[in-house]
Amino acid sequence: MEMIASSNATEGLVRGKNAERVALRTLDRDYRYGALERASAEVAAHLRQVGLQMGDRVLLVADNSFFWVASYLGTLRAGMISVPLPVSINPQDFEYVLQTTEARFGFIQARFASLNKDRLRPVQIVSDCKVENFPAARSFTDLSQAGDSAENLADVSRDDLAALMFTSGSTGKPHGVMVSHGNIMANTHSIIEYLGLTEDDRIMTVLPFHYCFGTSLLHTHLSVGASLVLDQRFMYPDKILDRMIETECTGFAGVPSHFQILLRKSSIRTRTFPHLRYVQQAGGHLAPSFIQELREVLPTTKIFVMYGQTEATARLSYVPPERLDEKVESIGKPIPGVTLRVVDESGRDAKPGEIGEIVAEGANVTQGYWRASEETAISFRNGKLYTGDIGRIDDEGFFYLVGRNKDFIKCGGKRISCRQIEDQIMEMGDLLEAAVVGVPDEVLGEAVKAFVVPRAATDGIKDRVMLFCRGRLPLPLVPKEVVVLDALPRNSSGKILKHELKDP
Repeated sequence: MEMIASSNATEGLVRGKNAERVALRTLDRDYRYGALERASAEVAAHLRQVGLQMGDRVLLVADNSFFWVASYLGTLRAGMISVPLPVSINPQDFEYVLQTTEARFGFIQARFASLNKDRLRPVQIVSDCKVENFPAARSFTDLSQAGDSAENLADVSRDDLAALMFTSGSTGKPHGVMVSHGNIMANTHSIIEYLGLTEDDRIMTVLPFHYCFGTSLLHTHLSVGASLVLDQRFMYPDKILDRMIETECTGFAGVPSHFQILLRKSSIRTRTFPHLRYVQQAGGHLAPSFIQELREVLPTTKIFVMYGQTEATARLSYVPPERLDEKVESIGKPIPGVTLRVVDESGRDAKPGEIGEIVAEGANVTQGYWRASEETAISFRNGKLYTGDIGRIDDEGFFYLVGRNKDFIKCGGKRISCRQIEDQIMEMGDLLEAAVVGVPDEVLGEAVKAFVVPRAATDGIKDRVMLFCRGRLPLPLVPKEVVVLDALPRNSSGKILKHELKDP
């Protein structure tokens, strides 16, 4: 009998792969596709055995691991909704997620379960190992066998939810973005197409899987039968570089802070990576000076600068590597299957060079925010995603970000993008990173306050930054104050938390 392809995302991610090929490579061992499919089938069977129904929410709180991947795939396989969260989530946000999702089951890392026993009392738990003094928590190794794995692939539609990806909650409560099975596969196929991924690829994975960029690495590489090398030692960047060479990684992906650290605090300049075919950069703005340095350090590697949002599953646009030198400040063109526009306040398409909001449309645009109708109505309208990012388009159809709608300061009656000031400050080679916020000013309305992280010695850095800015910026945009930090505050996805800079 002819098999009919399922809309379940797990169908495309693990089923039908060569069982002997390596799917995940950790520091301890390799996990093959056959083992991953069996484990995900066992997870799906267990969820049904304990009484969960399709559409029920299932917590997933763990570091990158075989446990994480098998639990995630098994949840989707059973037709339930995975709710991935960082192990660093604060208690208030965790309480909120528990309440709003009404999750009755969770795959929880033992360390997190041990620290949150009281909050997790109403939740049935499977943990990666035994949890001391928590007899209700079952061990992952104790799950019953699933039998025929073909029998427990839930029959879902493309519109059925697969995951709630909670945004960082940089202001207010976190929002759970409703990602469907169809969203995942649409975005996955688009990314595979422009990256040219094959089963021979191996990516160094330092991004957490609970973050949509990290999840997209998992989706794309599993989908083509490739391998992911999991390593959480990025605080020791040279160990990551050693591991990349040792495992012959063909790819690396990171947010701006990863590349800033590699270029400033590692030995990457003295290394060669004969197998490194591509690098992916997204998750925020990497200053052009760093991109140019990266091109010099990795002259034979394709560098993909990309733009996306959790609300678009992961990815919206990319800069073709062969155009990067001339379009270094661009976020590129739409990925396959996505339409991008720049619209003014009346909803009219902006002309090249005009400023407006970036609006996205495509099968990867998600359904909105979980149980947050007002917020959904603002960002999701008529099947389109209003990103909240302000940008422009050039004559060739390349898009440029000016800044987030909320990341502007009003200085002397003019709205100025903080990002543009940050780029100017980062032209000073002594800095690892910089962030700009607005502070009240009696004359200008708002004045610039700059937070900088120096590359090395801090002696006299404030004066050097001020002198540099006076030579580069109009007088009203020269920082009123410069604050030197050891590091900028970031969330678990690596994004800068500017509200903490404004209100430390």
